[in-house]
Amino acid sequence: MGKTRSTVVASSEQRAKDAEAVRHFKQSLEDGKSWYPALLESMALWASPEEVHGGRHYRYLIDGEAFDWLLLAERLCQGVEGLPEEDKEALLYSSRPPVEVSRDTFRRLLGPSKYRAYLNYFYGVVVEEALLSEVEAEVRKEQLVRGVRAELAVTEEAYRRLYGEGQEDLLRLFFKDKSRRYKKTIGLEEWKEFAYWLFKYRLRHSERARVASDTRKGLSWLHRQWGERRPPFL
Repeated sequence: MGKTRSTVVASSEQRAKDAEAVRHFKQSLEDGKSWYPALLESMALWASPEEVHGGRHYRYLIDGEAFDWLLLAERLCQGVEGLPEEDKEALLYSSRPPVEVSRDTFRRLLGPSKYRAYLNYFYGVVVEEALLSEVEAEVRKEQLVRGVRAELAVTEEAYRRLYGEGQEDLLRLFFKDKSRRYKKTIGLEEWKEFAYWLFKYRLRHSERARVASDTRKGLSWLHRQWGERRPPFL
């Protein structure tokens, strides 16, 4: 996963499986199958961990173990006509599926290996981002009680509370660990990598009880955001 964008090369076997995934999705729609289950089945067939498609780089598997399923969903939905636009956008941008499926059904359609990688992404990226948001909210509330208005310091304090280091220092460690040149500003793709790196960094440097408590805190933040529309397969 440490390849640069110019050196992303899938094997012929992976490309063949990817093409089969695209065909399966389109054929399932032509056969009248519900698009969301068909999408999950097609994801199970997909093989490449990353690719360049249409001039854009897609990294579906972070560190070879965390599956960004919504990014692959976006890729598979490209060029497919007839999908209900509102339902598609709800899935891609709000993680809200168009129909309810049980966790067992979701795991079966996605396949056991991708489901495990999906859980890695969920806890390592989605929950980690939620945890940061929750701690930032705590810091902001404390500042408000003290009558302090220092928004720029909120994120920095949240990082120090969670990871024991400031954001810039952690970014430097991240780029060093990845053998890449340091950048103070990163895009969405690298941010997801960074969030997953932070998750593993926190696991290494925190006591087990603290890790469990922080995980519950992140999940609690997500549950409040989702409300009644919380996806049932989590």
